[in-house]
Amino acid sequence: MKIVKTRDYNDMSRKAANIISAQIITKPDCVLGLATGSTPIGAYKQLVEWYEKGDLDFSEVKTVNLDEYKGLPRTNDQSYYYFMHENLFDKVNINPENTHLPDGTKEDAKAECEAYEALVESLGGTDLQLLGLGHNGHIGFNEPAAEFPKTTHCVDLQESTIEANKRFFASADEVPRQAYTMGIGTIMQAKQILVVVSGEDKAEIVAKAFFGPVTPEVPASILQLHRNVIIVADEAALSKVPKKI
Repeated sequence: MKIVKTRDYNDMSRKAANIISAQIITKPDCVLGLATGSTPIGAYKQLVEWYEKGDLDFSEVKTVNLDEYKGLPRTNDQSYYYFMHENLFDKVNINPENTHLPDGTKEDAKAECEAYEALVESLGGTDLQLLGLGHNGHIGFNEPAAEFPKTTHCVDLQESTIEANKRFFASADEVPRQAYTMGIGTIMQAKQILVVVSGEDKAEIVAKAFFGPVTPEVPASILQLHRNVIIVADEAALSKVPKKI
């Protein structure tokens, strides 16, 4: 596990974008695993800027997203489909047929999860998986649980996750209660994992996840066992780690 300490959110975003762009340049037809939420927005913005300068070409890149709310149509501005098009896909030359997210409108959870898992497998897994980190240690929508879920599945969102996401909705009542998400096993098959974390409010979970015991009660702790993980975090997010970085 490699930890890159950055000054602030902007520095974190630029350094994370550097790692993603290096993957694209090294392997133009790479498979990127992408994340949503507020933390990756800066990195996506930087990638768009480099594309506009002519430094990046997304024409052969394939993407698979971590998760999607169950029940939200793709036209809903809080769906992750909408988020990805708004922040990246519609601003670069990626082929829409090469972008993939779970379909939150599918009511048959078992069928949709099996189909998405098969899709990820058909692409050979991800070359680089981007992750954020939830306040309760979730990655994707893999919430604290009794065991690590292996494959893509439908999850009931915990109240802490609903609380954290309600700022994006008119009220907490509008936040979906379920989501489709890649499982921990699927995430761990990525060749490289990039975790982005920012802010003092994430400091406690950073210390637990990356310096505490590996436990499904802190889902991100499993990343300690991956062979190639880079954590890009600002000083505030690293303020409670038990040893010097």
